[in-house]
Amino acid sequence: MERILRFAKAQPVLLISLIAAVVTMFIVPPDSRYPGYINRTVLIELGALMAAVAGFRSIGIFDTVTAVILRRAGSIRRLGAVLVLICFFSAMLVTNDVALITFVPLTLLIYRNISDEKSRIMTIVLETVAANMGSMLTPVGNPQNLYLCDEYGLTAGTFVKTMLLAGILGLVCVMLLTLTLPAEPCKAPESVGGRTSPGKAAAYGAMFLLCLLTVFRAVPDLVCLAGALAIVLAADWRLLGKIDYALLATFVCFFVFVGNIARIEAVSGFFSGILEGREVLIGAGLSQVISNVPAAVMLSGFTDNGAMLMLGADIGGLGTVIASLASLISFQFYRQAEGARTGRYMLVFSAVNFGMLALMLGAEFAAGNI
Repeated sequence: MERILRFAKAQPVLLISLIAAVVTMFIVPPDSRYPGYINRTVLIELGALMAAVAGFRSIGIFDTVTAVILRRAGSIRRLGAVLVLICFFSAMLVTNDVALITFVPLTLLIYRNISDEKSRIMTIVLETVAANMGSMLTPVGNPQNLYLCDEYGLTAGTFVKTMLLAGILGLVCVMLLTLTLPAEPCKAPESVGGRTSPGKAAAYGAMFLLCLLTVFRAVPDLVCLAGALAIVLAADWRLLGKIDYALLATFVCFFVFVGNIARIEAVSGFFSGILEGREVLIGAGLSQVISNVPAAVMLSGFTDNGAMLMLGADIGGLGTVIASLASLISFQFYRQAEGARTGRYMLVFSAVNFGMLALMLGAEFAAGNI
């Protein structure tokens, strides 16, 4: 029982998805159609992308670049703005989860020399929002974008047209919110980086490019898999242990769950009926309860409008702390920090996120997407 509780605490979304998949297996017993549920391409893209990012982190590229930028920050406000921008733009390339895993601990380290808990909380909250907003602007920014782009065959033009308004509006809002940080002077750590390896950097860059080409169907998924494995084994085989297999397993469970649900006529008809023309609202709403990745996977079986579903799921990453796995990552880091005030954090987080969610939905309504 103790092991189950530890697993539930460490991987709540995986546990929920596993239970959901198993329950539906009693309704729709396993048969020859089950293998067709699994989107192999998405799993390969995600795994290769995570390995590439882990490789970049292992040679200190993120730390080195960040150290250079941080040395230019002279005040808490400017420091917050720099960190927010780093999270926004890095999330576009390395996913919102990885951006926050990289930069929230760095923020906590920096704030050891700054006795301002309100600013520390606001900075981490804005970093989280920025990562969720920045990740909207690329297919590799978050897992649901990867999945939905592949599932619906969305083109680069369609993707940009759908996500650009929300992404830019999100950036403007978080940058304006950094003005609430005090303009008091501060000093960043002198060094936070490590040595880089040009050879490995080039190899991981090639692997990342291979992932991008696969997303846009320029390269077959099996070629991406073979290329990524070859690069990892040649550069650093230990990267295989840094892939988030729990996330991949979560996707497999939801593939099974959605595949089975789609074969239950009454349920399929219900979701198909309520989703038509309401993809943004339903996607954002369901994300508040089960997180935007599983919400996107679940609802994808009931609508042909993948672009609006993606928009709804991405906007739905705002709101509750469980609406996006990235938000949970930030909260976990902060909760474990010395002197953490979780009550105040949740109050600030909720005010900023729900305010942003309302603003985003209002903008999409004005644009005619709702």
